[in-house]
Amino acid sequence: MSDAILLIVSCALLGSVVGFLAGLLGIGGGLVIVPILSTILRYFDIVPESQIVLVAIATSLASILFTSTSSALAHHRNGNVPWNIAPFIMGGVAIGALVSGFLAALLPEPIIRGIFAVSVVLIATRMLYSSSKKTVSQRALPSGPILSLITTLMGGLSAMIGIGGGALIVPLLSYFSLDIRKAIGCASASGIVIALFGSLGYITSGIAHYTFAQGFAGFIYLPALFGIVLTSWFMAPIGARSTQFLPVSTIKKIFAALLFVIATHMIIS
Repeated sequence: MSDAILLIVSCALLGSVVGFLAGLLGIGGGLVIVPILSTILRYFDIVPESQIVLVAIATSLASILFTSTSSALAHHRNGNVPWNIAPFIMGGVAIGALVSGFLAALLPEPIIRGIFAVSVVLIATRMLYSSSKKTVSQRALPSGPILSLITTLMGGLSAMIGIGGGALIVPLLSYFSLDIRKAIGCASASGIVIALFGSLGYITSGIAHYTFAQGFAGFIYLPALFGIVLTSWFMAPIGARSTQFLPVSTIKKIFAALLFVIATHMIIS
């Protein structure tokens, strides 16, 4: 088997896991894609060591564009995308993601990852606690402009480390008493915007480094993107359908467990 085919098969296996998680939890999958794709890129010696993470993040965002679209369509069919608030959230994450794509190479990644890891631990702890409570306090959602402001920060941070934003958006909406299935559906729709505008930033900033003839669109490595999307597009609806049958407390516990794993990996790395 040639290296090119082996790389695509490896990415396809990765995409199948990512797609299911995207549909089930509303995450774009970047938290899984970036570390594993970095290993794949290193193994096949695709790019210099100094740019492996950057290319993995850019490719992750591009794949999330497809995965989140598939997931959002499935959640929309199930009536789980709250379109009354989704435009405010999507507008906020669009601004944050676009700006972060240009700033990613200028800001200290270890500090960003540290802040994100601590935030995720706190969010996971809160979600795990709420999943075991018999009664949950009802909290009103902030106004549209306030939601846009909050999600601008979330979108920027998410795009900067190559994720779709669900790890932050789902707990936020769940905190404000939105049904977790609708929070997951909204996060899936928001992931499309984060991925689109974040990818544009990485394409623009990477044009000077790589060419289409080399298999790149800016910093996005196209063979890896093809392999991931090949399976994630079909697995996302399966994950979305699973949310219709799992109890809310179970979904929250799965989400919290995933967040703890994510935060641990970020702290260690």
